[in-house]
Amino acid sequence: MAGKIKKMIDKIVEERSKGNKALVGLTKAKIAMKGIIPDQFTETSADDPVVIEKLTNLAKDLNINL
Repeated sequence: MAGKIKKMIDKIVEERSKGNKALVGLTKAKIAMKGIIPDQFTETSADDPVVIEKLTNLAKDLNINL
């Protein structure tokens, strides 16, 4: 299922920022510090199990249900 990573990133950013544009940038930076560049992924990007695991762990750390 292509695009799962993009959906996960969007969900994390949405839940964490709650519409605050400053927090959008900070959340994307936090994701980037985990080695995942948020803008690199699109709806057609292949799903990498390693990246999905990193995002799942990050969401768990942030108390976000994916």
